[in-house]
Amino acid sequence: MRETRDIGAKVEGWRPPARPGRLPLDGRYARLEPLSPDAHAAQLFKANSTSDAIWDFLPYGPFASAAAYHRWMRDATAGDDPLFFAILNRDTGQWEGVASYLRIQPEAGSIEIGHINLSPALARTRAATEALFLMMQWAFDAGYRRLEWKCDARNLASRRAAERLGLSYEGTFRQAAVVKGRNRDTAWFAAIDTEWPALKEAFLAWLAPANFDAAGRQRERLGDLTRLVRVADDPALRG
Repeated sequence: MRETRDIGAKVEGWRPPARPGRLPLDGRYARLEPLSPDAHAAQLFKANSTSDAIWDFLPYGPFASAAAYHRWMRDATAGDDPLFFAILNRDTGQWEGVASYLRIQPEAGSIEIGHINLSPALARTRAATEALFLMMQWAFDAGYRRLEWKCDARNLASRRAAERLGLSYEGTFRQAAVVKGRNRDTAWFAAIDTEWPALKEAFLAWLAPANFDAAGRQRERLGDLTRLVRVADDPALRG
């Protein structure tokens, strides 16, 4: 009798996707463009100047001057992994945030969104949510099978954001890094391609103008719409 062994399901008809290019991503509330020191540094430095706390869990910043931020941006945009984007808030017409693709692994079908730095003006807006949706949508439309989100385990705001966006908690890597001389435990989240159709439907429902009243208040919460898609919730956000 021939022995049957479970060695994993075959992945039929899949090809490694293309790497993300330096192209804009456009939405109703937000626009993303490849980050450019000359085009974006001045506005972003001004937008970020009201709070040093937004840099707490990033491996760089805060910056003492616009010139220092420009120099960092010049170095950060020299390569293509991480691939940085600036986020335009269409409501204000200002560049108010940064995000990137990183750990781009087409051969594994895996890509991460990170280096997220939303100014106080952009945080908790439709533009911020749509910007991340546009990045997720590009990745899955391109053929990536897995989209990751990782953050300092102490960064509860980032953990809440990952869960709200529909990414499932996958565990915490203890003592994963030393950042700014401090220990970092890293919380992992991910969404996979089979979950994307339902997540996309949730995003489109939340982003629809009809979901907001005349004052811009949401009628349905995105986290409620994505809850049924997530396969594992973050225990740190419970209780």
